Amino acid sequence: MRDPIRIGNCSGFYGDRISAAREMVEGGPIDVLCGDYLAELTMLILAKAQAKDPAGGYARTFLTQMEQVLGTCADRGIKVVANAGGLNPAGLAAALREMAQRLGVPVRVAHVEGDDLRGDLAAITPPVGEAKPVSANAYLGGWGIAEALGAGADVVVTGRVTDASLVVGPAAWWHGWARTDWDRLAGAVAAGHVIECGPQATGGNYAFLDEVTDRRYPGFPIAEVAADGSSVITKHEGTGGLVSVGTVTAQLLYEIAEPAYLGPDVVAHFDTIALRQQAEHRVEISGVTGSPPPETLKVALNDVGGFRNTMTMVLTGLDVEAKAAFAEQQLFDVLGGRDRFAEVDVRLLRFDSPDAPTNEQATAHLRVTVKDSDPRKVGRAFSSGIMEVALAGYAGFHTTTPPTSESAYGVYRPAAVPRSSVTQLLVLPDGEQRVIADPPTAPVPAGAAAPAAETAAPAGPTRRAPLGAVLGARSGDKGGNANIGLWARDDAGYAWARAHLTVDRLRGLLGPEVSDLRIERFELPNIRALNVVVHGLLGEGVASSTRPDAQAKGLGEYLRSRLVDVPDSLLTGN
Repeated sequence: MRDPIRIGNCSGFYGDRISAAREMVEGGPIDVLCGDYLAELTMLILAKAQAKDPAGGYARTFLTQMEQVLGTCADRGIKVVANAGGLNPAGLAAALREMAQRLGVPVRVAHVEGDDLRGDLAAITPPVGEAKPVSANAYLGGWGIAEALGAGADVVVTGRVTDASLVVGPAAWWHGWARTDWDRLAGAVAAGHVIECGPQATGGNYAFLDEVTDRRYPGFPIAEVAADGSSVITKHEGTGGLVSVGTVTAQLLYEIAEPAYLGPDVVAHFDTIALRQQAEHRVEISGVTGSPPPETLKVALNDVGGFRNTMTMVLTGLDVEAKAAFAEQQLFDVLGGRDRFAEVDVRLLRFDSPDAPTNEQATAHLRVTVKDSDPRKVGRAFSSGIMEVALAGYAGFHTTTPPTSESAYGVYRPAAVPRSSVTQLLVLPDGEQRVIADPPTAPVPAGAAAPAAETAAPAGPTRRAPLGAVLGARSGDKGGNANIGLWARDDAGYAWARAHLTVDRLRGLLGPEVSDLRIERFELPNIRALNVVVHGLLGEGVASSTRPDAQAKGLGEYLRSRLVDVPDSLLTGN
């Protein structure tokens, strides 16, 4: 049995900290440097870039990072694995070879492709229809990465593999796992899911801010994956942030749905995960159960949705609602009516308070968004229309920005495709091509968790307190849906949350914007957590959403701020 493989992350999204690669490579020993650059919105951004330059379509910031660390990685035998290839992994691989030659660094660069389905959309369900998407990518797994490393590649770049595949592939190669080592693979998926978003695992975006006593920029995370699939999440010594059961729990709950976490290589059952604080900044993940993956692959489609524009009017002091109604009526009179636009979204955002001690604290915002297929309607014709009422409208009129032009937006659609319609292809440094075989598949299981011992919910006197006094939260987007992961720091807190936070109560706490939406609630007792999925909150995805918080990043913190009846016994010391 080999020692655990140390996999360090240097990117959680396209645009993340450039210096993270150098800091990870120079901060201490690692075996693999990995980076996640792709999200549903990123594929749309890369499609726009590729439309302007067919040789583009990949994450160019990855090249900047590699220029800083490629020589050091070659000297120390550190492998590099990244999905920065986006829509053009072959192009990125070629650019890396040119860079390596210019730098005099002898590295072997391989790439994985086959995820881009734009050339053949026939097998996708639901059917794509006549409108050809600007991007259509199946989510591939880690076996192409594993085979590339096994064939001697030093750098492996891919297109749309799952984020966790950047850990699954190297771990499977390092330990010699088989495609049917379900529990080991599931453990690597859990580790990959934790480190995929960089410092979100090491204290970033963490609900209990008081626990993060080292407020320096967090060190990026490292997963030490053992031969049995268990792992330890850590970071380099001397870096900021925190690695605790709480920070790892928060990231495990990020952007998931049901506990049976579907992947192309394995279904990882997150309700079987066990966490243990092994030492300072070291959290062990163990016990993860896996089962065969589904017979289809997830597909992300991005379409051109049309054009949009947003302007925000500021309302100050008295009669805010009356001023807002007057402004809305006057605006659409000037513009020729709401019906001129394909979609109109008007939101009154109340930040004001009575007898405010400062001018700023007496203001509210009226945010107006219009969408249409005709850019002329929503461009300067719209924003200039708002300026027409500047001297003719309510008292104190001003806007947050000057008049703006229209911008294009995209529409995200989730889909699926049979595995038989996708060919995962590994292209080795010498040009040899290998088709990557699929693992055995099975119908999606209902769940694998063993019944957890239940703690009785605390009784006794209660008092009004913020939900966040007891529970942490992390929220995010999955296409048009939003998820909120909630966790407690002890068994009593979880027992109370499990009994108290019914779907109906959650609906009430989240407010009127979810009143007609489907809400699902899942229990993960092993990590004292609930996961809440709000379907359709983000419409057709982040690129088209008109919510001010288009990715639902603040939704969990909003829920934590709501007052509920909390047992006194849970509030001791809070």
